[in-house]
Amino acid sequence: MEEDARAPAEKADPSTSAASLPTAPAATAGGNSSDVQGPLPPPLRPGHELPFVAPSSYLRPKPTVRADKTPSPLDKEQMQGLRGIREFLKVRTSYDVLPLSFRLVVLDNDLLIKKSLNILIQNGIVSAPLWDSRNSTFAGLLTSTDYINVIQYYCQFPDQLNQVDRFRLSNLRDIEKAIGVVPLETISVHPMRPLYEACRRMLKTRARRIPLVDTDDETGRQTVVSVITQYRILKFIAVNNEQHTMLLKKPLKELNLGTYSNLATATMSSSVLDVIHLMVKHNISAVPIIDQEYKLLNLFEAVDVIPCIKGGVYDELSATVGDAISKRAEDFPGIYTCSDEDRLDSVFDTIRKSRVHRLIIIDDDTRLKGIISLSDVLKYVLLYGEEDDNIRA
Repeated sequence: MEEDARAPAEKADPSTSAASLPTAPAATAGGNSSDVQGPLPPPLRPGHELPFVAPSSYLRPKPTVRADKTPSPLDKEQMQGLRGIREFLKVRTSYDVLPLSFRLVVLDNDLLIKKSLNILIQNGIVSAPLWDSRNSTFAGLLTSTDYINVIQYYCQFPDQLNQVDRFRLSNLRDIEKAIGVVPLETISVHPMRPLYEACRRMLKTRARRIPLVDTDDETGRQTVVSVITQYRILKFIAVNNEQHTMLLKKPLKELNLGTYSNLATATMSSSVLDVIHLMVKHNISAVPIIDQEYKLLNLFEAVDVIPCIKGGVYDELSATVGDAISKRAEDFPGIYTCSDEDRLDSVFDTIRKSRVHRLIIIDDDTRLKGIISLSDVLKYVLLYGEEDDNIRA
């Protein structure tokens, strides 16, 4: 008889060996037919001791529970809005995002990093395209991340301060190698390519801005036209595609937008250098500033680092976050908060009206709950419900 691993609940008589187990019903020693019992179970194998599932529990058919996957009217409306936005991005170009009048500051790769800081501050900008004048080619994008890398280099090699002052923008890649940072991919897009393509490239490389670079068909010479940011793209959607953004009526908590756990935070008395280390450790560009009750007070962003090292004064990194925030420009737009009960259409409405770079989620007592970045919004708009994640670059 083949041994059945699913033994009944009774234990076998330990005095009965496996060879003497009956294979058919047998009478007890008294011979009373009323005492006839079924076959004795085989000995239990190690790991099969009680308690275990009784046969009746797995032989009994279980009721089939089918999740209702029929989309609700709200689901349908949400997807209709997303599809409309995606189609809009596919028929508009990156050039369409640019304002009628704009200023572009391009920095030569041979410029001292120390001087580039002053140029950014004087022009009220936080990034700039780089140009290799020797080869007449686009050489990348200077951002606050590059300055944070320089600070990391200074912290790891404090005896090299004099060398840091002599670094040029062309040395940024060498600095990345020295501190063990994986270099960011140098990306750009042609201004007449679909805006959808620029968005996908930004998401793929985790870039918050992308340069528009044109190439002359005859000479092959490159020209940097401008730089577009995630904020500029989302504002372009909000202003020109309101008929679709108004359909995004699901609350943020249902969409799982943003980060709600393991949030890196600091206090007003934290040093700027400590906050920079947090940014590097968690690969983030902003740290919420809270009080002892976890109530939101402010937000320290990567761009706040730039004024702190103006002129190459790295010693001021020991200053407090409160001191650094006080150096912000007068036209600083402030920080924007929301509730996880707010809907995505209200987020687009805020972007339409204000210069927003991220939203801080708080509760009714202004306690920190989470952060929603523009990358989160853009990723949801482009990818949610999409089966094919690939786009030809």
